[in-house]
Amino acid sequence: MVFSSYSQKTQKDTIAVVEKYQNESMQALFLQDYEIALAKLVTAEKMAAPTNNVKLKANLMICIARVYYIINNYDKAKSEAAQAITLLKDKNEKSLLALSYKLYGLILTQLKEFQDAEEYMRNANNIYIGLGDEKGQAEIIFALGVLEEQRGNYKNAINYFDAAIPLFNEFNFIYLEAFSHLNKASSYLYLENDDPSQNLISSKAALKNALEILESNPYAKLKKHAYRIAANIALIENNIEEAQYQFGLYTSISDSLNQVFIKAISKGVDVDKNIGDLNRIIATQQSNIDKQRRSINFGKMTTGLSIALIVILSLLTLSLYKNNNLRAKANELLQDKNSELQLAKEKAEKASLAKAQFLSTITHELRTPLYAVTGLTHLLMEEDPTPEQKEHLDSLKFSGEYLLSLINNILDLNKLEANKVEVEKTSFNLKKRVTDVLVALKKSADDKNNNLHFEYDDDIPVKLLGDPLKLSQILINLIGNSLKFTQNGDIYVRIQKGSENNDRISVRFEIEDNGVGISRKKQKSIFEIFSQASLQINRKFGGTGLGLSIVKNLLELMGSKIQLESQLGKGSKFWFDINFAISEEYQDKNPNNIIYDVDYLALENRDILIVEDNKINQMITKKILEKNKMRCLVADNGKDAIALVKEHNFDVVLMDIHMPGISGIEATREIRKFNKKLPIIALTAVTIDENLDDFYRAGFNEIIPKPFKTEEFFEKIYRSMERKKLPVDD
Repeated sequence: MVFSSYSQKTQKDTIAVVEKYQNESMQALFLQDYEIALAKLVTAEKMAAPTNNVKLKANLMICIARVYYIINNYDKAKSEAAQAITLLKDKNEKSLLALSYKLYGLILTQLKEFQDAEEYMRNANNIYIGLGDEKGQAEIIFALGVLEEQRGNYKNAINYFDAAIPLFNEFNFIYLEAFSHLNKASSYLYLENDDPSQNLISSKAALKNALEILESNPYAKLKKHAYRIAANIALIENNIEEAQYQFGLYTSISDSLNQVFIKAISKGVDVDKNIGDLNRIIATQQSNIDKQRRSINFGKMTTGLSIALIVILSLLTLSLYKNNNLRAKANELLQDKNSELQLAKEKAEKASLAKAQFLSTITHELRTPLYAVTGLTHLLMEEDPTPEQKEHLDSLKFSGEYLLSLINNILDLNKLEANKVEVEKTSFNLKKRVTDVLVALKKSADDKNNNLHFEYDDDIPVKLLGDPLKLSQILINLIGNSLKFTQNGDIYVRIQKGSENNDRISVRFEIEDNGVGISRKKQKSIFEIFSQASLQINRKFGGTGLGLSIVKNLLELMGSKIQLESQLGKGSKFWFDINFAISEEYQDKNPNNIIYDVDYLALENRDILIVEDNKINQMITKKILEKNKMRCLVADNGKDAIALVKEHNFDVVLMDIHMPGISGIEATREIRKFNKKLPIIALTAVTIDENLDDFYRAGFNEIIPKPFKTEEFFEKIYRSMERKKLPVDD
């Protein structure tokens, strides 16, 4: 029994000394003193060998393997890492096992054993995924990038490094962040594609990012790497003098490091010889310590127990006293918090009011120039453009419609989340709608050297009934998101037919990319408002973080839900299902293609008064009406409009709201005092969703928000004249 206790005590003290050596070696490694680091670790490993502490022994082997890996002794590094893996295989030390797998994969990469290297890296990644260790996953992404670079797959390597860099920045892994920039810079120099000049620009940018980190950190091995890349860039640019200078720096630091590495390896060998003597000294010292401990008498133990009892009773008394004080303070804090919450509530209400006023103003300011864009597009399309011009105008019209929808959703996001936005039901061609989206995004794809792939199930009916604008907005946000986070890659857009029942069909939409991917932690918050995967990603790729939130809300409004699968460094896949009603062809019910049921002949030679202070908008509205053979007069303000209505017999008045002097609402009230039958339509850029009753009470017959669809514009004019509503009461 005594012998067992003595043995345990000896082992415990040995472990303490081993851990001391290990800590000292880590400090030496941080200072890049590889000779001391390796000597301390080898000593610690020999001392730990007789113990039964598997975790400690494996940890030491991994540390030694890491040092040998750094100093380029890959065979010795492989041997130590392999021993660690063998030791940990059947133990419940998953984090250490993953670390040894990752290191072993990196070592095999340098030894050109690529297939085995990838297998060990994947095994490590699976463990990290199971542990929820995103820092470990980030290091695996970097390791896979190194592997792909060594294989010559530079495009894949760049994607891995792009995924790793923002994560290293977030976790403050400065060394690996700089290393990733350098490897990315090197990969761009060897990347073969259609634009070598762009590759050179990208390489220089990555090198610049690395050098900014290396300026304030003494990473000699990385600096050697940087000098070599700088020399290669100078050679490509035919700057021989700069290339010689950079290569001289590379040679100098390379020679210096080689000397350091050789000394470290020699020191590691020498240390083995002195370990036996050291163990005997420790055993002798331990025996003396054990004898001294056994000399402690029973009386001292009894005294210690008495003192402990008195201390416990004193602590209990003090605890009761403090509890009473804490309760009193807690009550005071609750009262203070209630006051703070009340004040915060009042501030939030004021902020909400200010936000509403701001949105009202900015809505008008954004819609007014957009009306000019969509209006002029419509006029140009009416002037027999060439096929090439028509294609451009179709894209412009589509982009204008999308921008209008986007502005509405951004400015009224609170209303969207409250499910106050209505879903339209119009007949549309799904394949053409998605094609228009891809055409609009083609330039964005080309700018980042990405390929867009479109896979469409032709079993889907040609015409569906739904909301094409909101669907376009969803697709543009999702595809645009994939384009933003993918470089030199591929984006797949797949539209597949699901179940079909009578006159309804389910359609599956998938958007998949091989870009940087999204971490598991960030997948939980990526659909929140203003959410980005990280601040570094925001700086690198741009964007507000609003797009995916809009997608989520729009799909919920349409009875669907966004789904996501993603893996760091491998890419992301978003998908959702939407149920559509199957629509009949337009031609079956409407051979003249009159979508809004307008008798355009009945509109000819009608007299229209346009009340508008913006000269461009006056011109656009007037030309649209005159194209359909309608006669127009223009009033610059509400006062002139009232006078013109008294003098002329107009068929319809198109009234703007915000004008200098008398507003459109005030002018309409004045007109209603002497003419209650004249159709007056509010043609406005003001957000009127929440104020419809106010407009109708003022005397308006219809409301047309700007910008508008031309067909809807004429339909409302025609309907207003046909209805001839009863006189409007004051």
